[in-house]
Amino acid sequence: MNNSDSSDVFHQIHIDVARNATDDFNLFHDRNRWRRINHNPFKGPIALGFQLESLVEHKVFLHRRLHNENLLISDNNLHFSNYQFSFVNAVKPGQEILIDIKKSQFKQDPETMLSNRITVKSGGALALLGYKTESKFALFLPNPHIPQCGVLNQHPDRSFISDSSFFLKRKFITTSNAKNFLCGSLVDQDAFFDPFKDKAVFPEIFPCSLISSALLEKAVIEKHDFERNPLVYMSHKISIDRSYLALLKSGDALYILIRQIPPEERKEGIGHAIESPYHYECYGLMEDKTILYRALISLAPLEQILNTLK
Repeated sequence: MNNSDSSDVFHQIHIDVARNATDDFNLFHDRNRWRRINHNPFKGPIALGFQLESLVEHKVFLHRRLHNENLLISDNNLHFSNYQFSFVNAVKPGQEILIDIKKSQFKQDPETMLSNRITVKSGGALALLGYKTESKFALFLPNPHIPQCGVLNQHPDRSFISDSSFFLKRKFITTSNAKNFLCGSLVDQDAFFDPFKDKAVFPEIFPCSLISSALLEKAVIEKHDFERNPLVYMSHKISIDRSYLALLKSGDALYILIRQIPPEERKEGIGHAIESPYHYECYGLMEDKTILYRALISLAPLEQILNTLK
C-alpha cells in the first residue's frame, strides 16, 4: 500500500523549520554550512532523520484509521509504539518521497504485536527501511539501567551524571515547537492540536527528535570535529510509551540521558555491517523519572561509509 501523495516533497524551508523546532544544528541540514563538511557527497543540505520518521508516523496513523486498527490496539493494550529503521540513503530537498506500508501483521504468540514493514524511497532510491510495531512491552531496552541521579532538575543542563557515563540534556516541551516540527515534516498539525476543542496531543516522534540535539551538544563538549569527522545515522530503534505521552503538556521538562555503549556491552542486533564505535543508549525521562521513551541510536563516520561503498 502506498501512503504518499504528490505533496510529499521536502523543501529547504521544511528542513529549516524542523531543525529549528528541535535545536538540531547538524551541518548536514544547514543551507550554508553543509559545504564545510569534509568530502560531503550529498552536494547540498539533507532532511533530518527524525523529520522523515515523523512523516512515517503520520502515514501509519492514517493506515491504522483506514483499516480500523486502533480498536485492536486499545483492546490488546498495545501502548508501546516501536520504530526500527535503517538509514540507506539521504533525502534531499525537492525529491518526491514515496512511503510504502505493507499489510499489517497481527500476532499473539509469543507476544501480542501489530506490525508493518515500511520502505521509504526518495528520488526513486531507497532511503529508509524498517518496521513500525505496536506492542504491550518495550521492544528495545526492555530492562533499562537508569543511573541513580537523585532529583533530575538539580543536575546542570549539559552535564555528565556523576558515577556514571550518562550525559544529561534538559529540554522543555512546547506546543509551538511540536507544531513547527509537524509542519516541517509535512504533517497536518490539526491532527494533533486544536485550541478550539482544547485538543493537544503530542506526536510520538517529536520528543524523540530532541535526541539529535542532545547528541550534538554532547559531541560539542567532547570537542568532536563535525567538519573533519562528520557522522551520519545508521539506525534508530525506539520504543515510546503512549500512556505517558498522553500525559505530556506544554512546558513540561524532558530529561534526555545518553550513554555511549562500550564494545563489550553491544548485544546482538546493535551491530551493523559497518563497524562503528558510535552506538548510544538513550532515555527520555519526565520530571518524576517516568521513562517516556528509550532508544538505541547508531551512527557511523561518513568517511567509513564512503570507503565501504567503494
